[in-house]
Amino acid sequence: MTMIKNLFFPVIAIILCFSCKAQNEVVSNKNESVIEKPKLVVGIVIDQMRYDYLTRFYNKYGDGGFKRMMREGYNCKNNHYNYIPTKTGPGHASVFTGATPKYHGIIGNNWFDRKLGSNVNCVEDKNVKAIGTDNEDAKDGKRSPRRMLTTTFADENRLFSQMRGKTIGISIKHRGAILSAGHTANAAYWWDYDHGGNGNWITSSFYMNDLPQWVKDFNSSNITESYFKVWNTLYDINSYTESGEDLNTFERIFRGKENATFPYDLEKLKTQNGNFKIIAESPYGNSLITDFAIEAISAENLGKDNITDVLTIGYSSTDKVGHDFGVNAKETEDTYLRLDIDLKRLFNALDEKVGKDHYTVFLTSDHGAPYVPYYLLSNKIPAGLFNESKMFDELNAFLENKVQVSDLILSRINNQIYFSHDKIYDNNLDLEYLKEITSQQLLKYDLIDKVYMTSKINHFEGPEGFLETLLKNGHNQKRSGDLLFVYNPEVFKDTPWNRTGTDHHSGLNYDTHVPLLFFGKGIKHGQTLQKTEITDIAPTMSALLDISFPNAAIGQPLEFVFD
Repeated sequence: MTMIKNLFFPVIAIILCFSCKAQNEVVSNKNESVIEKPKLVVGIVIDQMRYDYLTRFYNKYGDGGFKRMMREGYNCKNNHYNYIPTKTGPGHASVFTGATPKYHGIIGNNWFDRKLGSNVNCVEDKNVKAIGTDNEDAKDGKRSPRRMLTTTFADENRLFSQMRGKTIGISIKHRGAILSAGHTANAAYWWDYDHGGNGNWITSSFYMNDLPQWVKDFNSSNITESYFKVWNTLYDINSYTESGEDLNTFERIFRGKENATFPYDLEKLKTQNGNFKIIAESPYGNSLITDFAIEAISAENLGKDNITDVLTIGYSSTDKVGHDFGVNAKETEDTYLRLDIDLKRLFNALDEKVGKDHYTVFLTSDHGAPYVPYYLLSNKIPAGLFNESKMFDELNAFLENKVQVSDLILSRINNQIYFSHDKIYDNNLDLEYLKEITSQQLLKYDLIDKVYMTSKINHFEGPEGFLETLLKNGHNQKRSGDLLFVYNPEVFKDTPWNRTGTDHHSGLNYDTHVPLLFFGKGIKHGQTLQKTEITDIAPTMSALLDISFPNAAIGQPLEFVFD
């Protein structure tokens, strides 16, 4: 018995020792897991960046911006949008939710609201007040994410961390800041530059009742006004061989200039071109965003503990310049070369303030863009502009002649036709018949390629990448119209502002193919031509952080980018 006791206690001691060691390993592993997560995730969306801007301007980029991401990180070279329409609002929402408009509900920058009987903006919210402007009812300040129906990965990070992980969204455009940051963000800031804006960074009462002191200090500084200066090419204009001639007929001319050529004296041109708005329409808008983002990292103490924070940055001026000057302009090339320098500034600040091995960045775009139609036509490539206003009047006249009821079509926004269901019901008309005859009429227009009834497109099942699948992914039953029409390639609507510069909306490669770069903590170096989709980004970041995916995400984690 004594022998048994003598054997028993050492065995128990050994078991307890191993047990304690195992528990210590678990605790150690838990702590290690926390430490292994990045302290800060930075999501960068460059508005209207085609994938080939990475390759076309590659030899002129420095080593610290785009090239650093490609050299140290992972390049998904065949990354595409998987829905239509490719617009800014849906793009930002899809990047951060991992869902398409079918689920997150942001079906355009604007859409027709049947209940209100008018168009609505994707982030408008009449129940909030503008914060940071002299007028709390200022239109561009009454914004929130309430029209977005799903969570973002930043929302999931906030929920996971019991709201201790911060989220800050920044963009010149309100929709770029708001939809990226999500519903639970500590703040979203956008620039009050349009509609007579005061040039301040502002927010809404959805987030706070007063601006933090650091934002007030930034607004009262001279940083913004310092960008009212001459915009000339960064390098010798003759070296910009990746772009067309500076003097051409395919670009918008600022008021006060005789032609769209360098240089642009923004101080002299500002009065005739919307004052602060002209900064947004130059590469200096991106520099201002970088200034503000770097200040936010310091003032908000982002990435200072082991609870992951999220910073979203929407570089919007690339879109403004693209719309004005087009894909082939020297102004566009110069804007990207200057953005490359701003990215270097941002990454250097992250190295210093957060630590090189403690943050993760992804960079993508909300859509691409086609060449200017008239430029393509001058090179014998099919293209065109379509007069939607004329079509709208012609269709209503056609239907009135058929069924003797006027104004049956209420809206034609986002390549969609909205019928008046009230009039159809009141006059005992057959909706399916009206959709059928209107579809046939639409197909008579030379520049319209296809027409679909949404009642049918919503039930389409087919291989991913088919046009019908892209349309289905962009269709929301409550918010979308009754018919969808698709233009021929390189065609978009004819408006005074679209006759020069470019636009975007389609499911074609020039609009869907955008960059996707990852680098930083947890990311390996490499590249792939495997097709990835924009909805894969949010699940990938969620997987990196070991948190729940956004609640309606349909994408898959790209595990091959992980170190």
